[in-house]
Formats: sequence, structure tokens, C-alpha cells
Amino acid sequence: MKKYIKTLDLATVMRVTFIQLLLATTFSLVTYAREGMGQSVLDRKIQFSASHMPLRDVLSQLEKRAEIRFIYSSRNVQSDLRVSLNANNDPLSQVLSRLLGPLGIGYGVYEDQVILSRTRMAVPLASIDAALPKLGHVAPVDIRIRGKVTDATNGTPIPGTSIVVKGTNRGTTTDVNGDFQLEVPGAESILIVSSVGYTKQEVAVGSQTTLAIQLRSDIQALDEVVVVGYGTVKKSDLTGSVVNIKGEQLMDKPVPNVSQALQGKIAGVEVSVNSNAPGAAAKVRVRGLGSINSNIDPLYVVDGVIGVDGNSINPNDIASLEVLKDASSTAIYGARGANGVIMITTKRGRAGATRVTYDENWNVSELYRHVRSLNSEEFIKVYNDSYANGSKFDPTGATWAPPVALNHDNFPLLFDSNNKPLYNTNWEKEVYKPALSQNHQLNIQGGNDKTLYSLSLGYLNQNGIMITSNFKRYNARLTLDSDVNKWLKIGGNVSVIASRQRMVSDGNGGLNVPRAVAEELPILPVKYPDGTWAGNNDIAGMEGAPNPVNTANNRYTINNSLQALGNAYALVHITKDLDFRTDLGYNLSGQKNNFFSSQNLPHISADQGGIAGIRGYYNYYWQSENYLTWNKQINDRQHLTALLGASWQQYNSETDYVETQNFIDDVFQWHTLGSGSVKSSSTSSDYRWAMNSYYARLNYSLDEKYLFTATARYDGSSKFGANNKYAFFPSVGAAWRLSEEGFLKGNKTISNLKVRASYGLSGNQEIGQYQSIAQIQPNTTVLGGALQSTLLPSYLGNPNLKWEKSLQFDAGLELGIKDNINLTVDYYNRVTKDLLLQAPIPWSAGERNANVYQNVGSVRNRGIEVALNTVNIQRKNFTWTTNFIFASNKNTILKLNNGNADIFPGPNFLGQTNILRVGQSIGSLWGMTRLGTYSSSEADLAAQHNLKPGDRKYIYNADGSNYYSIIGRTTPKWTGTFSSTINFKGFDFSFDIRFVQGLNTAATFKHSVEDRQTIANSLATVLNGWTPNNQNTMISQVRNYKFAQDSHFDTWWVEDGSFIRGQNVVLGYSLPQVALEKIKVSRLRVYASVQNLFVITKYSGYDPEVDTFVSGYGANSAFSQNLDFFSYPRPRVWNLGATITF
Repeated sequence: MKKYIKTLDLATVMRVTFIQLLLATTFSLVTYAREGMGQSVLDRKIQFSASHMPLRDVLSQLEKRAEIRFIYSSRNVQSDLRVSLNANNDPLSQVLSRLLGPLGIGYGVYEDQVILSRTRMAVPLASIDAALPKLGHVAPVDIRIRGKVTDATNGTPIPGTSIVVKGTNRGTTTDVNGDFQLEVPGAESILIVSSVGYTKQEVAVGSQTTLAIQLRSDIQALDEVVVVGYGTVKKSDLTGSVVNIKGEQLMDKPVPNVSQALQGKIAGVEVSVNSNAPGAAAKVRVRGLGSINSNIDPLYVVDGVIGVDGNSINPNDIASLEVLKDASSTAIYGARGANGVIMITTKRGRAGATRVTYDENWNVSELYRHVRSLNSEEFIKVYNDSYANGSKFDPTGATWAPPVALNHDNFPLLFDSNNKPLYNTNWEKEVYKPALSQNHQLNIQGGNDKTLYSLSLGYLNQNGIMITSNFKRYNARLTLDSDVNKWLKIGGNVSVIASRQRMVSDGNGGLNVPRAVAEELPILPVKYPDGTWAGNNDIAGMEGAPNPVNTANNRYTINNSLQALGNAYALVHITKDLDFRTDLGYNLSGQKNNFFSSQNLPHISADQGGIAGIRGYYNYYWQSENYLTWNKQINDRQHLTALLGASWQQYNSETDYVETQNFIDDVFQWHTLGSGSVKSSSTSSDYRWAMNSYYARLNYSLDEKYLFTATARYDGSSKFGANNKYAFFPSVGAAWRLSEEGFLKGNKTISNLKVRASYGLSGNQEIGQYQSIAQIQPNTTVLGGALQSTLLPSYLGNPNLKWEKSLQFDAGLELGIKDNINLTVDYYNRVTKDLLLQAPIPWSAGERNANVYQNVGSVRNRGIEVALNTVNIQRKNFTWTTNFIFASNKNTILKLNNGNADIFPGPNFLGQTNILRVGQSIGSLWGMTRLGTYSSSEADLAAQHNLKPGDRKYIYNADGSNYYSIIGRTTPKWTGTFSSTINFKGFDFSFDIRFVQGLNTAATFKHSVEDRQTIANSLATVLNGWTPNNQNTMISQVRNYKFAQDSHFDTWWVEDGSFIRGQNVVLGYSLPQVALEKIKVSRLRVYASVQNLFVITKYSGYDPEVDTFVSGYGANSAFSQNLDFFSYPRPRVWNLGATITF
């Protein structure tokens, strides 16, 4: 085959020839990792033949066999040209030379990417190698050159640019500032400079040792490869709604888990925080609430392992993340894909020299929003006024006088001789303090052309702003991939995560720490001078809760967990078009929760003499995935990919719990449970479920313009009734790439235009085990005067229980304008039927007040998603880009299977707080409407309800009974995020502003801190309570608790939960190449950032984004969201960090 070279000059021929000879001995000495990577890639052996096949298909086959990715512009590379090739275990470098040389196509290597572009090499040169013995040229001595690559239009540095010495595989890449250095054979060397999105250029070195290279843009957008279930596809070939995020995009803010990293990244994916305690996970919702009482989290798939807790994955280990949102993409996971699928691919090895990256972050968290309670002076006034106002109920004064006066005589440790309080304790400051945290991550990657490896190690120590709360995590991950021979590839990964979380009680009501912060009396110290703890019970008549500092130190849970997660695979190349892959995944985890509550905590555990317990969780999961993939280029116009597979999954969960009380001393805690004289509780359980599945997918492409996808999955689950264990989940999708049509191809303005649509069915099985069958539990009873063991029904079961099914339609538009503006718009309509809900059954079933899982109705989620990415300015040393995402969702209950009667699913807080009603959204709040307070002139009207002026005024039914209605919604009407990034020389600056609008947050904490003035402290809002001179107020008159009006869940507690949040601000600096050379590293970036810089909201609590009052419904329930009963406050976090690569 003929070779091509730019010129026939004999000296040039000799120089090029000697460069080729020197390559084998000098390449391994090049100091930069990516040179080694490029060499390793080009040394990979290729076994492949093609006859008169389109170039694009040949490149596609080479991608598969060499595990590389070709990047090129269709404007410069005619991919429809027909070529022939025969490679018999030849190095990739030789194959590319034979294939591309005659076409005048050059290439550069960057990591595992081969960048193609048109060259001017068109003059044949016969057998340079044959002429070599005749040439007496001596190889020149290597010289070192430096340079900078920038955009010719605006002077912006171009990082990641490939610099290759022509005729050799010697090369490097530019750093983040566009700088590079390289050793070349001599001054006659020619550099081939190429970068994604730019036209390749050849630069003669000559006598220069410092080069300034400018590249011109190639406006053709390049295809990304995205991960979908059981395979990958090019982004341009997608027919469904799939969003891809690279690992580095997730790490623009240092967060401890994946869910928080996703916040504000993807339209239609709403992330909110359940608790701000260290180690707490965030809640992720994809396209609204598609279920009621079953788990509504998306399905996580980590390196092929299904159902992993995504928050257990270290964000630094993630190479890419895909969110599958529509039925066309999620149906491949059938019964578990109804709420969306999040695919996580972790980092793998790299061919070439070992690369070591170390990330370090230190941060300080602080409380930045405050909820003010009464200070000492205000408390004493409200306390005395509350008893005085009781005179209207008991004019004789027999019951409205304070039980004890707050003065020096009664409390010499609290008041001075002038009866002024000695203390004015701000409990918020005592409990919420700045906290220092740290995060360290180490990643090592390397390998050769046969075997790749990656090792990562991490340590996180996260301290919470609530004293004594803490989370520590240790993680290790190892991956290995090896080409055994030309037909077999094997590999796997294993990760181990160990964590320790110290949990201090927050949320869920009860006498927890945040509640005590609001209710503890300000006249009390933390400790008295003799070292004893102070508490409300020191004042007669007060609700005797211990102070929050005492509770935080002496009532807590230590959660110790250990998880091992992994996957092993074998990939067999049966024929050139047919592959078989088998995966075996596992997820093993154990958790030991140690609980302790001191005997010195009144109203919590003092009466029990202290409480201690241990709860153990042991979970075992394994899966086997086996599937065939047929990838066939039918002809030069048609391409077909078919997938056929089977899956088996099994899960086993064991729990045990033991609790004892009444300890001689607190020192024993859970360490010696036997020292507790009262054995109060002992339980254990063993739960299992299994699935078997069969799935298929067909992808068809015609002219790379008309795309079609069909997917089907047949699932069987042990969780459902005998007649409903199996279900079929199909989907179809189609797309039309208009930008590839003749009337748009080559258009200088529209770089991409695609319309797509999909329709399909997916399911949800996320309920507890054995819900379809009756269950019994052991019990004891007295028979014949003796204690006998018996069995009692514990759950009636529902043999007709069946799958939740979600039928979804999606239509999308993708538009690119000069590759500087990229717009994606999606409309979806998802209807979920046979909703799973643990609902009450009639007494006629044989058990009173029993709840059984039932299929109760259907709900619809309908909405629009918009993602707009723009490159606004590109100038010399300056780039400004912006991203905007927007999502609007309307959730509507369509049907309830009880004749459309209302269902009150809980939680129950002063009555029902939530309602399921046809025509309304899930999460609708149910309560009374507060109009204000009764004025003095409305005494007769108040008396009709046995009330007086100063009491709260509500709307009532005509018969005088309480009137209830829907008073709010906890799902937002729309959400959005605006992000902007500026790069100036080595500096980078970015910020994210997040919007959540059109929802309510229920401030249920107001109940205990606005209505109970004489038994605890109150919010400062009671200072605006009703008085004869202040009658136009929503807050009732302060009053002796005995005469306080009954509380109702009402509109005063339901507040506007909308907000605008300064989510993340980052300022970074990357050292230039000259500085990096001096310290012998390839990359160093330092940065400072702040999370949660500000929030603009009307909400009166610490933060409008809360989910704390769950009352047994769990953080995944649709009914727990935006109910705030003393939440753990959200902190502002100041970060300082660095990333260094060797």
C-alpha cells in the first residue's frame, strides 16, 4: 500500500524515517503519562477485515475492538467512503496508517481517543523503509520545546489538546492553561496539533523552543457516548430522554454523597435534603411523585449492579452518571424503573504511565439563619402575662396564679438579689456551633495494552453544626480489566465502605435536641456552678425536658456500617458482530446501631433508669446478568443492534434488636446490656425477595438520521400475589435527525436538530416483603393459670396485590446553534396506575384499625423540562458559559379504587395533615383555615364555639363543627437552576442559583412554641400575640397552658416554601505549566467555595427545604415532604481545597 507524505524532499524523507526508527527506543523514556497512554493505545492488536465497507462502519468496528473512540468532523472526514482493510493481529498504529493514509486523513491520540482530521498529505512516496539502508543520516539529538495552544478567534487556552510529533507516536497534551512541553527528535520535527472541536494543524519546530499555536474551530459538534441499560450508545443515536454528566461536573462542589452532587444539575430531577445531619442522604425525585407509599426513589445501577444505595458511592470515584427519565430508556429495567434510573459508571484504569491524583478539602459549616426564641426578660414577661390572662377563665384566681414566682427567694441560683435573671442563655448558640470537616481522596490509574487497573482510597470526617453530631467514612475501590486474548475480556471491581455516624435526635417530634433549643428556658444555664445539668424541670410547672446540650451529649445513636460492593464480568467475542457478556454482582452490608439514653435525662429516660440497645442489620444481595449483543452493519445505510438477556436477583435481610433499661451507672451503655435489670425489648426478623427477568432491546438506524428503539422486559417478583407475580414492560422510541437531511446538512447556523418521541411501560415493586400473604407473630397468654405461648395474626395480607405500572409518553426537541447554544426541551405525560398504599381495611375483614397494602388508584405527572447551555463570550484568555435548567410538573390523582372517596394516609399531627383526593396532587395538606383572632367586639361570635376574644378564629361548618379543606401543597409548581462559569487565564469562577417555586412548607414546630407559654419557652413571635391594643393578629393571646385553646393543623402553620438559593460559588486557580515543571507535577488546582451562600424565602423556619416529621412513614414517603417539626438546620459551608495530579 502506498504511503503519503507532505513533501518529496529527500532530507525530509530521511528525517521522518529516522524518527520512525527512534520511536521504539525513546518513547518509553518520555516523562508524561499521556505519551505512554498514546503508545499503549496504538500498540493494541487488531484482528479485523472489511471489504468495500463505509469508513464510518470500519471505524465503529475498530472502536469496539481497540476500546477507543474516534473523534472527527463529518465535514472533513468523508465517513461514507467505502474502504477495504485486512488486519491480522496488527498494531493499531499500522492499521490506522494503512486505512487513513491513502485518504489523506491524519490522527492524534489523546488518552483513549483518536482524533481524525483532513491533512494535505497527497503525494505518494514509495517504500521509505526500503530506502533506509541507502541513507546515511544520523538521528538528531532530542530537544525540549514548550508552547501554548489557544483559540484563534478569542485567544482562549485549549486544554487537552493533542500534540504529536509527525511520523511518530511521541506526544503529549496541554494542561488546563493550554500549556505543554515535549521532547522532539530535532529542529526538523513537525508537530500535529489537534483538539476536539478544532481543525488539526501542522507546525514546524525549526529553531523555536517556545511555540504559540492557534487552532481554528471546527463547528461540527462531536458525539458523546452515554451509558444505557446493558450497553452504550452515541448521544446522537438516542431516542429517549437521557442526560449524561461527567464525573468532574459532579465534583464542582465538595459534597459527601451523590444525591447532593446532583442537586440543580438536571431538569426534572429534584433533589432535596431530608436531614442536614452529617452523613444524611438527600432525596431524589425524577419527574414528580409517581407513587404514594412505596419507595419513590429512582433506581441506582452502579457498574451494572442494580439497586445499590447511590449515596454509598464516593462521588470522587464516578467517571460518568446518566439519568434515564423516559419509558424508552427505563423500560429495560422493567419493574424497578418507574421512578427513573440513575446509571453510575466508576473510574477505570488507563493505559500508560501510572497517574496519581489527590484531592483534599477542608470546610467549616456554620448556622446562618436563625429562629429566635424569647430571651430571659421577654420570657419572664410572657410567663407572668400568661397567668394573668387566665383571669378571664377563672376570676377567683384560684388556678391562674403562677405556681411559683420567678425571683431570687425561690431560685437563688438563677436570680440576683434584685430579682434580675443571672443568665440569658441563647440555646441556639450553645447547640449550633461552627464545625470543621475534612475530605481526602486518592486515585491511582494505570495499565498497559492488555490490563488496566484503578485504585481509589478515601477518608471523610464530617462534623455537624449540632454539637456531638459526626460522620466518618472510609472507602476503598479496586478495578481491573484484562484482555485475555482476542476473543475474551474479563474484569471486575470491588469496593469497601466503612462508616461511623453519631446521630443526635432531630425531627419526628418528641423531646429532641432542636425542639429543646426552642423550648429550653433562657433563664437557665447549661450547667450550674457545681457542674450539674440545668433543665426546665428545675422550675415547678414546666415541662421537664433536659436542656439540649445535655441531651446531645447523653442521648445518641452510633451507627457503624460496613459494605462490600462488586461486580465481575466476562465478555466473549463470539463473532465479529456477536458478543456474550455475563456479570455477577453482589452487595453485602452490615450495620450495627448502638443506642444510649442516660438515666439523667428527665422525661426521656430518667424514669427507666437509662436505656440502651443494639440493633443489627445484615443485608445480602446478588444478581446474575447474562446477555447477547448483536451489532450488525447491514449495509452502508442501515445499522442494527440487538440485545437479548436474562437476569436473576435475590435479596435477604436479617435484623435483630435488644434493649435493656435500669442501669446502675451510665458507664455501661450498650457495652454491657446485661447490666440493665429490665429487659424491655428483644426482636428479630428475616426477610427475603427474589426476581427473575428476561429482556430484549432493538436499535435500528437508517442513514444515521432515522432512529428506532424497541425495548421489552418480563419481570417476576416474589413480592406479589400468586396471580400477579409476572408483568410485561414494553416501550418504543423514535428520533429524526433533521440536521443530517440534505436541506440542513452543512448549514452554518444549525449544528444539530433532532426530534424524538417515546412511549412505554415501567413498573414499581418497592414495598416490603410478604405483603401479599398473611403473617403471624408469637405471643403469650395465660391459660389454666399458666403462661402459654401462642400465635396471633400480625398482618392479613392481600393475595390480589399487583405491580404499580407507569405508562409514559415523552416528546423531545434538541437544537444546537453553531455549537454555542444547545437547547433541549422535553414534554412528558406519565400515568401510574395500581398505586401501592398501605390503606385501612373494613372491620368486616376481621381486624380493627388494620392497614394492608392495596392497589388504590392512579396518578398522573405531566410536565415540561428545558435545558439551555450557552457559550456567551470567547475571547483571549476569557470564556463565559451559562447553563439554565427549568422543570414544571403537575401532579394529579386520577382515581381511587374506593369509589374515589378521600384517603387520609397520615402522618397524624393534631389530626390528619395529608389527604388523597381525586383531582388534587399527592402531598396535599389538610387542615383548618385560620382567619386571625377574635376581637373584643366579637365576643358573642366567639362564645358560639366556647371561645373568647383573643382566641384563634377559624372557618366553621354551618352546624358549628370544624371545617377542614385542602390548605396547601408540598410539591413545587416549577424548579430551576441558573449556573455560570467564567475562565480567565488560570482562574475559574462559577456559581449556581437554584429556584423552587409554588409549594408550601408546614411549620408544624409552631404548635409547641407558640401555644404553650407556661410550660416551656416560646418563639419571639408570641410578642405579637393578641392584646386589647393589638387585636389584628394571627397569634392568640398568651395564656396559662391550662386554658390554652385546642390546637389544630391550620393555615397559619402552612407557609410559602418557595425559595431562591445561592447554591454554590467556586473560585479556583490552576498553576501554569512553568510552575508545574518546577514542582514536578502535571496539574495543580486550588479552590475556595461556599455552599448555601444565601436563601431568599418567606419561610419562618431554618430552611424551607425540609422533611423531618415522618411519623413512621419513612423519608421516602410522599407524605413526609416539607413537614417541619424541629429539623436539623441547614448550614452554610465554606470550603478550601486542592487537586494535584502526578
